[in-house]
Amino acid sequence: MGTDWGPIVIAVVLFILLSPGLLFQMPGRMRAMEFGNMCTSGISILVHSVFFFAILTILVVAIGVHIRAP
Repeated sequence: MGTDWGPIVIAVVLFILLSPGLLFQMPGRMRAMEFGNMCTSGISILVHSVFFFAILTILVVAIGVHIRAP
């Protein structure tokens, strides 16, 4: 019986992609959304963490993504 790697892979990929300032930051310093500025703030960390947990919950719980290792 293998381990279910789906939630782990999805969580790691989402953590990297949704890091504030890496691809985008919402809210930005001057605009509502800024792209690739590599800066962060407390409110943007809160917004990105809500996005992370919402997308993770949808993919893992609602859709049920599974990656089984042999």
